[in-house]
Formats: sequence, structure tokens, C-alpha cells
Amino acid sequence: MASKFTELAIDCADPSTLARFWCAVLDYEVQEEDEGVVIIGSPLVPEGKSRLGPVPPTLTFARVPEGKTVKNRLHIDVNPTDREQDEEVRRLLDLGARYADVGQGGESWVVLADPEGNEFCVLAGRRP
Repeated sequence: MASKFTELAIDCADPSTLARFWCAVLDYEVQEEDEGVVIIGSPLVPEGKSRLGPVPPTLTFARVPEGKTVKNRLHIDVNPTDREQDEEVRRLLDLGARYADVGQGGESWVVLADPEGNEFCVLAGRRP
């Protein structure tokens, strides 16, 4: 048997703000919130801990004292589900994302950064 990807932990300065941004991006909801830690996940599978089989991964945002200083070595890719890539990019920019240049050149994906500068890609032509 193999392990399953169930959670991604993200260090940040403001867990509540960053969690709410990603809730809007992914159509997730806050599942747990303690001082300095916020966990978000899919509202379709709120009880992932007791469910067998695939579970959409949760994101855990934890407050840390140090800031982001370099390009991420791990990043999230998102795929628009009900609109084209350019429309999704506009929506994400309206939510607080910004364009990021990581040397990607003329690729088919668009690199953005969340409100704390964490890069992520908006893919085109791939539907979940």
C-alpha cells in the first residue's frame, strides 16, 4: 500500500488572511482555526479523517516569524473548472493575487503569487 497526499502545510505571516484567499481560489471552507493555525478543505468532504479512499487535500496555514525570501521549491497548480484560463487569472487577481515572474518564459501556464508572495500556476487546457 502507498501513502496518500492529504495535506499541504504552508508557513505564513497571517494564516487567517491567507486561508481565506485560498478558500476563495479553491472553493474550500475553513475547517479548523486555532491561534496561529488555520486548516481549510473541501466542503464536499468535511469528514476526510474517517473516509476511506481519495480525499481532497487540506491546506494548513501556520504562522511563523520569518518571511518568504526566495522562490518556492514547491507550489500549487490550479485548473479552472468552469471558465477559461484568462478569466480565471482575472478572478484570482481580483482576489488579491499578483503576477509573478520566475523565469517561466512563454509557457502555457500563468504564474501568480498569493497575497504573501507564494507562487502558484494557473494551468490551461487541463480539466480536473
